[in-house]
Order: sequence, then structure tokens, then C-alpha cells
Amino acid sequence: MMIDNNLDFDIALYPYELVTYGETGQVCQNWMQYRLIKLYLENLTCHQTLVVASGHPLGLFSSPKEAPRVILTNALMVGTFDDQENWNRAAALGVANYGQMTAGGWMYIGPQGIVHGTYNTLLNAGRIQLGIPPESDLSGCLFVSSGLGGMSGAQGKALEIANGVGIIAEVDYSRIRTRHDQQWIREIVNDPGNAFELAKKYRDKKQGMAIAFYGNIVDLLEYAVKYQMKIHLLSDQTSCHAAYDGGYCPQGLTFEQRTELLKNNPKTFKEYVNRSLRRHYELIKMLVDRGVYFFDYGNSFLKAVCDAGVTEICKNGKDPIDGFIFPSYVEDIMGPLLFDYGYGPFRWVCLSGKRQDLLKTDAAAMEIIDPDRRYQDRDNYIWIKNADKNDLVVGTQARILYQDAVGRMNIALRFNEMVRNGEIGPVMLGRDHHDTGGTDSPFRETSNIKDGSNIMAEMATHCFAGNAARGMSLVALHNGGGVGIGNAVNGGFGLVLDGSDRVNTIIQSAIPWDVMGGVARRAWARNENSIETAITFNKTKKGTDHITLPFIPDENLIEDLVAQVFNK
Repeated sequence: MMIDNNLDFDIALYPYELVTYGETGQVCQNWMQYRLIKLYLENLTCHQTLVVASGHPLGLFSSPKEAPRVILTNALMVGTFDDQENWNRAAALGVANYGQMTAGGWMYIGPQGIVHGTYNTLLNAGRIQLGIPPESDLSGCLFVSSGLGGMSGAQGKALEIANGVGIIAEVDYSRIRTRHDQQWIREIVNDPGNAFELAKKYRDKKQGMAIAFYGNIVDLLEYAVKYQMKIHLLSDQTSCHAAYDGGYCPQGLTFEQRTELLKNNPKTFKEYVNRSLRRHYELIKMLVDRGVYFFDYGNSFLKAVCDAGVTEICKNGKDPIDGFIFPSYVEDIMGPLLFDYGYGPFRWVCLSGKRQDLLKTDAAAMEIIDPDRRYQDRDNYIWIKNADKNDLVVGTQARILYQDAVGRMNIALRFNEMVRNGEIGPVMLGRDHHDTGGTDSPFRETSNIKDGSNIMAEMATHCFAGNAARGMSLVALHNGGGVGIGNAVNGGFGLVLDGSDRVNTIIQSAIPWDVMGGVARRAWARNENSIETAITFNKTKKGTDHITLPFIPDENLIEDLVAQVFNK
């Protein structure tokens, strides 16, 4: 079910090309691989493991019942060859697959999978930057962005749930039509003036509204700058990790012209992209100077601007090693407020395919969340309470819910008990790779790690290995994620809940590890909220687990001691 759900026509971006989302994120490389994988899965026993390397099924291998049933890797390259040019060569040879995150990890649940994170991001951006109280929403606020594809398609829905108004630019009308048919977009306009006029109408009414602008985001921002349109929050969700492969449609070209030029003259297309990115950056800078809050949405936009020759976007004025002058959404919002506590995109799929099973799991999850513990828990409680009303399901019966380590474990145990009691059918647990400990990416998931370790890829690797050792049903480790080859190492898991005591044991061991390994790394990087979370974990797990805590010296004490030495 999971691999086929990734290719459902309501979900997949280019199903015939096995692309689930993100322009290039594939389940596997070709249909022969797909058919062989399906054959192996149909014959797999509980004493075998299927190993898949960049879409190629290496075969079935004997393994204990406690071992994973599937081990997936995608695009893992030797360091000296870990770049886009060598990956393109490897892909042409049929030895590399770009699995993105949950595309090649067989855990995608449609745009719903990113809605809760987008909702959290926008709501907390409003709280931090606009002074919105914790109990309020985005009423009267305007968010402008671009992209209505597999992941970016979540923006309109998330904004409506947060009761804000959004204008989202998209050059591919088929994507607008899909989101409109799903009612994730309510209004469609093709004139920038009409878009802002409509947005003002709903802002004045304090009513949530998702507006699709059929056109280029740069044209939309040109209008906003020229006529001084009021924008509160600004971002971008084009697929800039693949900017020169069609992920970014440059100003001056229609979607059809972009496709034709990319096919016939990629060198000229690249020139168009670079010119458009430079103008895009100039407009953002003007809007930021007027008080707009802009943040990179983890799509490698800032890196793409740098690659287009705008080195001033780098903090050091020359390269991205020290980060960029504009924050990423993880750096300022999701990192400190969610990931550092262990909150991340927990998800589950009801393998029965029954809506009633999903409603029962929603109710069970809601019972477990204490809305008075933290404001994050209150947000998550409200989210799951309204999940069915918000009509989030696209594809199979699945749900996304941000939770911390304790919440995920308790919900998983409750679900497994429900399966054991015959209340629901089997459930597949998983998460997005975009999580507390699932991804090492200095431009996104680990951008709020400031001790220099954000360039290391050990956390995601530890997470993958630890999940395999603890018996997750499926484990995956990829290169690239949502920011491109060589820019991230990311992993995920799947766990089938069959109601057994064996699965209970896996839940109690693997779920906390999957989260707290990331919290431990963040605590060692001296992230305050992770230190607080780790201290609580050490008290709770005394005698079995212990996270190493940093001892942070007083900076003045260090300076005084150094001065004393040099003044002798």
C-alpha cells in the first residue's frame, strides 16, 4: 500500500515517471524496478529483509524476525563525487535515484504530510514577528509565497486553517486546478492587482482565504513593490534544490516555454534562471527593508540565489558556510520552538483503508495529548481535534500530527492496543524525514545548530542505524532531501502495528530513540530548549538512558582568565 500510495494519481506529481513530489523525488528509477520490488514484497517472509539501493532491489536476505523487513538507501555517494554533476552521471547510468525524503522512503501521505508543519510555521512566525498572542490566529494577516506542487500545495490549506490570507503564485495551471478541485485553494486570479485586491477584502473580513495567482512569483512581487502592497509574511516554495532542472520557472517564461527551453537549450535556460533569481532576491530585499518578514522555506532558495552569483546573500559575503542574511524557517521558528523539544511530523496510515479507522485513531491521539502542558501541545490538540473537519486526506486514510518523543510513544502504544483488541485494522507508523533527528542539513533541518556540527551527517546516520537495530519494519537513508545532492543526509522509518507484544517492545525502544537522538545532538550544540528536554529525559529514564549535557561556562569568566594569563 505505501509504495502505491506514493504513486496515487491524486498524490504523485508525475506518476508515470514514478515522481512523487519535488520535481525529481522518485519511488524508484524505472517500472522494471517497481515491478520487481512489488514481487519481492508479495513473497517477503518475517525472516527475510528486502534491500533496495537507489531503487534497485538487491534481493531478499535471511534475517531475524526482529530485523527490518525493508532497508532502503537512495543517492548515497562517496564524498569526492557527492555533487550534482556526478549524480547526474550516476542517474544516467541507472545507478542513482533521487528519493527526496518520503518519495524514495515510501512514506508520503500527500500534501497533508506538510500541512501541519506549514500551519505551525506560519502560526509561530506570526507570534514571533507580528506579536500575535499564543491563543490567537493569523486573522487579517497576508502571506505571499509560490508553489502549489506536491509539498508546496500545503500552503493554502495551512493558511486557511490558521485563518490567514494567502496569495500563492504558480506557473503550472494543472497544479492550481488540482489544488482547487481538492478545495485547498479557493480563488484563482491571473492579475497581480486582482490578487492583492481580493486578499485585502478577506483580510478586512478577518476570514481565512487561499488565493492562487496564475503567474510568476517575481511578477507578483514586482507589483507589490511598485504599488507598496501590504505583506506580513513572505516565503517561497519552488523546487530550488533543482533550480536548473525545471524546479524554478524564471520570470519571462511561461510554464510551457520553460519546459521547451529546458529540453532544447539548458544553457540558456540556466541563464534565465540566474537572472530571475537575482531579480527575485532584489525584490525580497526591498520588501524586507519595508518591514516584511521573509524566511527561506527549506527549498534551497537562498542557496540557489547564491549559486546565481549573489554572494552578498551569504553572511560572510562569499560562501554559505556561515549561513545566509535571511533566516530559514527552521533556524528561527521550527528549530527552537519544535525540533529542540522533540516535536516533529509523526504520521500514520490506516492499512485497512477505512475512514472509520482513521477517525478512531484521531480520537485516541486527542485523548493522549495534554493541551495544558505547553502551547505546542495545545496547538497539536486543536489540530487533531479539527483534522477531519479540515478534510486533509488525499490518497489513503492517513494523518499527520506533530508530537514529541513521549507523545509519539504513547500514541503508538495506544494504536497497537486498538489493533490487538480488534478496534481497528493494522496501522503503519512513520514520519517525515524532516524531523528532530532525521535529517542533517545546514540549510534547513540543522540550521539552528550553531556549534559548527551542522555540516556533519552523523545524526541522521545514527538515527537510521539505531532504528534498524531496534527493529523498525522499514528504514531509509537518503542523500539530498529537499535541498539537493550533497546538501543533506536524511532518513526515516516505517513500523507496522500488528497488535503484538513484540511491536510494543519496539515502540518503547525505537520511538524514543528516533526522537531523543536528535534532541541529544541539539543539546550538545547548546540549544537551550534541547538542554531542558534532555534534563527531563535523564530524570525520567534514570538507570536506563542518559544524555550527555554541556556545561556552559560564563563568557566573562573565560575572558578574565585569558586576560590574567596574557597580563602576567
